[in-house]
Amino acid sequence: MQYKKFATSDIEVSRLGYGGWGIGKSFWIGADDAESKRALHRAIEEGVNFFDSALVYGMGHSEKLIGEVEKESGKELFITSKIPSKKYEWPAGDDSTLEASFPLKHIIESTERSLRNLKRDYLDLQQFHVWNDAWADRDEWKEAVFRLKKEGKVRFFGISINDHQPENGIEAGKTGLIDSFQVIFNLFDQSPTDQLLPFCRKHGIAVIARVPFDEGGLTGTVRPETTFPAKDFRNQYFRDDRKEQVWERVREIARITASETDSVAEAALRFIISFDAVTTVIPGMRHEKNLLANVASVNKGPLSSDLLNSLKDFRWIRNFYK
Repeated sequence: MQYKKFATSDIEVSRLGYGGWGIGKSFWIGADDAESKRALHRAIEEGVNFFDSALVYGMGHSEKLIGEVEKESGKELFITSKIPSKKYEWPAGDDSTLEASFPLKHIIESTERSLRNLKRDYLDLQQFHVWNDAWADRDEWKEAVFRLKKEGKVRFFGISINDHQPENGIEAGKTGLIDSFQVIFNLFDQSPTDQLLPFCRKHGIAVIARVPFDEGGLTGTVRPETTFPAKDFRNQYFRDDRKEQVWERVREIARITASETDSVAEAALRFIISFDAVTTVIPGMRHEKNLLANVASVNKGPLSSDLLNSLKDFRWIRNFYK
């Protein structure tokens, strides 16, 4: 497993991290706790030490599973969580206020709930689950960060940036209080390369790349005839002719990456880790076979510069979350 230092610290985290949304058993339907725990344990055996969760992933269920597996493994992991907006909004709108979304008491209490779920005294990284950079100069969130760090409940603090808004966080990053940004970055949404990645390299801020497979589209398994379980959010994400749009692009990606990779999924992961500003990439991995495939992909390292240049043509501006 390859490792990279987290932000400006000497702590090394695995370049392949574990995204914990899917094991929460909500929105992503079909997870089995026993299978999820097998995948979590195998991830640790393969050298993965970065585990990302959130309070709202199954309303604590994902956190509880990760906490259980950490204790059972006897290993010290780098565990993250996220504070939901008190309004449960995704994203934080232009009219959202810090008072309504992240009052100081809510930040503290949400963090303490996550610690109870994980059965831990501290979080390695706590993050705002959404953000509005209009809040960057406000003192209330800064006070919460100072307090949680001073009390030893949080080691690092970051922002999970709104979907497809990679610049909406840079002003907060200028305060020096933000250690990491979690952002959508994949073959389709390459927009973080414009401003966010250069900003993070300059200021020593870690980058956590989420949605590397475009909610499954970049695995090559979402085809025009694909169906999803009832109540699974992907029914909305891939509605109408969106599966056809994705499949058309994925087939072309498969064609041009075949000389260097064994699958579209491998190409998708290796594209992301080809950017040195990226600290870790966090696909969801509910099944052991997917975990092992992702480990093998990341261990192959970056793509060639020629292929990277060719893949820039697949940048696709759209928002399937709407």
